[in-house]
Amino acid sequence: MRKKIRVLGVFLFLFLISNAAFPCTTAVISGKATPDGRPLLWKHRDSGHLQNIVRYFNDGIYPYIGLVNADDSLGSNVWAGYNAAGFAIMNSASYNLKAKNDTSKAKDREGILMKQALRFCRTVDDFARLLDTLPKPLGVESNFGVIDAQGGAAYFETDNYGYKKLDANDPAIAPNGYLIHTNFSFTGHANGGEGYIRYREAEKLFDLAFARDSLTAKFLLQKVSRSLEHGLTGCNLYENLPDARHSRFVCFRDFIPRHSSVSVMVVQGVRKGESPENTVAWTILGFPLTSVAIPLWVAAGADFPEILKAQSGQTAPLCNAALQLKNRCFPIARGSGNSYLYWPALLNRQHNGILQRILPFESRLIAQGNRLLKRFAHYSFEPKEVQNFYRQVNNEVINFYRNTWEIDLKEKQR
Repeated sequence: MRKKIRVLGVFLFLFLISNAAFPCTTAVISGKATPDGRPLLWKHRDSGHLQNIVRYFNDGIYPYIGLVNADDSLGSNVWAGYNAAGFAIMNSASYNLKAKNDTSKAKDREGILMKQALRFCRTVDDFARLLDTLPKPLGVESNFGVIDAQGGAAYFETDNYGYKKLDANDPAIAPNGYLIHTNFSFTGHANGGEGYIRYREAEKLFDLAFARDSLTAKFLLQKVSRSLEHGLTGCNLYENLPDARHSRFVCFRDFIPRHSSVSVMVVQGVRKGESPENTVAWTILGFPLTSVAIPLWVAAGADFPEILKAQSGQTAPLCNAALQLKNRCFPIARGSGNSYLYWPALLNRQHNGILQRILPFESRLIAQGNRLLKRFAHYSFEPKEVQNFYRQVNNEVINFYRNTWEIDLKEKQR
């Protein structure tokens, strides 16, 4: 397996691919690779569903939080999330797993399967048993990443009739304790699938962070999901910034964040023996370059920040605000305009670009959330303390968008 992963790596710099339909970038990180010993699950979601919301569910054995398309009124599909047992799941579509003789018409059931896993699974092994017992064909072609509160961390490269498990705790498969997936599977057809350029960039960032002992939730949120260095050309949009007064467009394809990016979730698990109540989901709702990360705890119940929930217009205020700012970054709507980023809107020499304002503000939110995590690690979990934090964060984000860009998150949604 390790040899196959290395062989695929050789082709990364030679393999220029087209856009995938759902080009997510994901990772599973075992606790042995992180500074605090807590596992991490990361999903940078790309989708045609621009409007995402966060929902709390209590329709199974375990309550859970899930990332859901806003137009999915029944919450039938969950695209990333975790439950009260500390089990977390996400996926990336794969395009090289399906057998050539597979003529099944069943497809696109990944979100349904992940919802079922969150309802009933407690461990990574439970998820394997679920895959074993579900009727076939499964209707999936996907890399499912999972972690649990017992130290489990693995990918399941899954097609209609079976799966291959890649254990992030197995040094023969994951020498550094982490695995990255885009839109190909290591056990699939050689050189097939997509997302090799994004994989190459993510791998470089992870290797450097591992060497520095800095594989953290903040690293994933700010350094990987907001990476603007191209994995093939080496173009880095954080360098040689344009003047804010000058019009400057750049081609924006095959970066980790893309025009089709709609949300990010990083689930930070617990060490073995620690209460699963301390598991947290750091969530960026909406276009990641124009939104902010907010931590969410299942153990605090359904009363999480209002700006993340579906409002009267069935969309979340924070996602709406992020999309408004995204339009400033991609002002050309016709033709192939969405492939061209208006660079000064995002980053510029005057340091008043959208992302340049978001990252310092978000860093303060992350610091506040980390202070709660440290407190809960030494004392019992306090739902009321989290709910007070939610109200504070909700107001801070509302004021930030209003004062910085005159965007009113309290405005009635249409």
